[in-house]
Amino acid sequence: MKRSITSSLITLGLVAAVTGSIVAVQAQGTAANANMSFFITSVGTGNGANLGGLAGADAHCTALAKAAGSTKTNWRAYLSITATPAANGQPAGAPVDARSRIGSGPWYNAKGVLVASTIDELHSKALTKDLLLTEKGVTNNGMGDTPNTHDILTGSDTAGRYLATGGDTTCKNWTSGAEGSAMLGHFDGRGPNANRNFTSWNSSHMSRSCSQPDLVATGGAGQLYCFVAN
Repeated sequence: MKRSITSSLITLGLVAAVTGSIVAVQAQGTAANANMSFFITSVGTGNGANLGGLAGADAHCTALAKAAGSTKTNWRAYLSITATPAANGQPAGAPVDARSRIGSGPWYNAKGVLVASTIDELHSKALTKDLLLTEKGVTNNGMGDTPNTHDILTGSDTAGRYLATGGDTTCKNWTSGAEGSAMLGHFDGRGPNANRNFTSWNSSHMSRSCSQPDLVATGGAGQLYCFVAN
């Protein structure tokens, strides 16, 4: 009888330990989700690079974050825009750098892993495919996956600033889903083939056009980087 009681106590102890571990893991997962302040959008808007301007892009980030369980509200798309001339009674528009839109850091992915501590680290750190997750906490498709969707819309140079080239680098400031072009980053740091690497996650090459079919044809899906501007 004594041995039976002892065995029962040991079994209960093991069950309690396992249960405690599960609760701890669940708590860690909840904390990680609450800390999420960066993600790659799991989907684009479906309108190519016509995002409805910066406001529409920010709204897309916010909607996906909310659907994933985030309670943060100050989501910003990592996008630059170029200057626009005065026209039709409207004043000229000033350029905006992507890096100026997203706060100062730190930023964490959907699993609670640190992406970068500061804005300078973000633009100098070797970011990896396993680090740059979607809002669902999964790895986005990169080169070698089917389909490859490693092209991310940014309209920016490697420092996160708008490109003052005189040409269209932002698909008419994210209002064109047809004509024009935009600078794209490679979130996985790979391309244009498996034997060549780009070091830039935010400025790798120009898009063929601004349409959804052309974005898909060159390895993208109209996806964005989203950050909490803290």
